[in-house]
Amino acid sequence: MNKFDYMEKFGHEQLVFFHDKATGLKGITGIHDTTLGPALGGTRLWNYATEEEAIEDVLRLSRGMTYKAACAGLNLGGGKTVLIGDPKKVKSEAYFRGLGRFVQSLNGRYITAEDVNTSTQDMIYISMETDHVTGLPGKSGNPSPVTAWGVFAGLKATLKETFGTDSVTDRTFAVQGAGQTGYFLTKYLLGYDFLTDTYAKEKAKKIYFTEVNEDHIARMKAEHPEVEFVVPNDIYGLDVDVFVPCALGGVINDETIPQFKCKAIAGSSNNVLKEDRHADVLVEKGINYAPDYVINAAGLINVYHEIHGYKRDAALSDSELIYDRILDIYRIAKEQGISTHTAASHYAEERMEAMKNIGRTFIKR
Repeated sequence: MNKFDYMEKFGHEQLVFFHDKATGLKGITGIHDTTLGPALGGTRLWNYATEEEAIEDVLRLSRGMTYKAACAGLNLGGGKTVLIGDPKKVKSEAYFRGLGRFVQSLNGRYITAEDVNTSTQDMIYISMETDHVTGLPGKSGNPSPVTAWGVFAGLKATLKETFGTDSVTDRTFAVQGAGQTGYFLTKYLLGYDFLTDTYAKEKAKKIYFTEVNEDHIARMKAEHPEVEFVVPNDIYGLDVDVFVPCALGGVINDETIPQFKCKAIAGSSNNVLKEDRHADVLVEKGINYAPDYVINAAGLINVYHEIHGYKRDAALSDSELIYDRILDIYRIAKEQGISTHTAASHYAEERMEAMKNIGRTFIKR
C-alpha cells in the first residue's frame, strides 16, 4: 500500500505509528477529518496477520467514523486506533497506560473509546494518562447496549421501508455475531425493552445466530435457547427477512451476495461492504441496505454525550433519531436513483462542507 496515495485519495490527515518495547504495545492511530471537531473513535485490539492489514483497517475505520459523526449531527471528526497483538496475551495495566500516553501526545486531536477486544477497565487505565478517553464506568459506561438500541431503531426503519410496517413480529433474522452489540440487539428482537428493563409482547418470529467465540455461543444458548445457532459459513444463505451483520467488516462481498435470500441488511458492523460497488450490487438484487455508519452511530452518540456531561435519557433519545435518519437515507436514494451507501455519503459530505464554510467569518468568543 502506498500510504500517502491512499490518504490523499480518501482525505486522511494523519497516520501515527507507536511502539513501547517494555509492554509490547504496537499500534496505529488514524485521524481522517477534523472539520467538525476532534477525531473520536475506539481502540481495536486484533491479532492482525500483517502490518498492511492493520494499516488498511485503521484507515477504513477512521474514515467511517468521520461519516458516522457527520450523519449523526455530532461536532466530531473521525479517528481510530488499532493495536496489533493477541488479546489473551498482551493486555495489562502498563500496556493500556502506555497507550494513554500516546493518545495524550496527540494533544486532543484524537479521543479514544472501547472497541473490539477492549473494555471499560482498559479505558480506566488509559484515563490514568490522558483525559482524551470516553466510555468510562460511572459515566456513559459500556456503549454496546446503547449502540444496539440505535441499531434496533434503524432496523425497524428498514422494516418500515421494506415491508410497510416496522413491527418485528412475524419477521425472521440472521444475526452474525453475538459478542456485545449483537447480543443486546438479539435481546431487543426478542422483545426486551432497554428503557423499562422488561420484555414486551412484540418479538421476532425466528432468529438465527452465528458466532466464533465459544463463550458467547454458550451464553446465547443458555439465556435464549429459542435462538438457533448455525455455523458461520451458513449464515449468509438463510431464508430470512433481514441479515444482521454484527461482527467484523467486509462480509458483503462477491462471495456472499449471491447467497443472500434476505430482503434487507441492517446491522452494527463497521465497513460491512467489502467495496463501495457492492452497494450497487445490492440494489440490483433488490436488497435494502441500511448504511453501516448511519445505523450504528448510537455508540458514538453515547460517548459524545459523555464529553458534554452525560445524561443517559438524552443519549437514548438522540440514538432513537437514527430511525428517522435511515428513512431519510432511503428517501434520498430513491429520489436520486442511487444506492443508500452513496446517499449516506452525500448526506455526510454536505454537512461537512456547510460547516467548513461557516468558518470563513471571524467571530471573537
